[in-house]
Amino acid sequence: MLLQAALNGPFGKADHEAVPVSPEELTRDAALCAAAGAGAIHMHPRDSEGRESLDAAVVDEVARAVRKACGVPVGVSTGAWIEPDVRRRVKLIREWTEPGYASVNLSEEGAGDVIAALIEAGIGIEAGVWSVEDAESLAAADVSHGLTRILVEPVDLTADNAVEAVDEIHRALDATQLAAPRLEHGDGEATWVLISDAVRRGIDTRVGLEDTQHLPNGELATGNAALIRAALALGAGE
Repeated sequence: MLLQAALNGPFGKADHEAVPVSPEELTRDAALCAAAGAGAIHMHPRDSEGRESLDAAVVDEVARAVRKACGVPVGVSTGAWIEPDVRRRVKLIREWTEPGYASVNLSEEGAGDVIAALIEAGIGIEAGVWSVEDAESLAAADVSHGLTRILVEPVDLTADNAVEAVDEIHRALDATQLAAPRLEHGDGEATWVLISDAVRRGIDTRVGLEDTQHLPNGELATGNAALIRAALALGAGE
């Protein structure tokens, strides 16, 4: 099973002082996570002013440096909030050369165009499935030769309803017969519940400051590497 480190997401130092933002911080943190046991990296590259960016000059430089430092596959986000204009988002993505894969939220406007741009650029696709409807959209998309993995990642769940929600998504995905590996994860209070559920299912999972700031016992984590070690202790990545 793969354990992926989700380094930063849309967050910054105001959220947790250990969130890596600069290229140097991302490079250093990715290396620490890989040394702790992470088998892949997911990150949101930032420009010189600390803003999330899809510009190839930013994305390629950071992805190249991080991959060299950590020695494991490195992926990035295509989140619509980073570049709301779909045409510009697609244009920027087509210029990428360095990411190994990129996540695409099926529920976002322009997801199909983003998928096509990634295929054109030769970059793998992590299909972000938040709901049964997203699973159905993925089944209808032409991604069979570009799909790196399927992210089962419903958002804003509670610890009590998280497993029920992913059960529904997994059943919908089973009906599609898509053969790509699945990575299940949550955020907030659902994070550790869904990591434990992924371990039970024997599938990939992820953790990092993009998803939670806290260890399973509720203590504030010192950083991403500490979260990776805690997930490994639960059986993730084995």
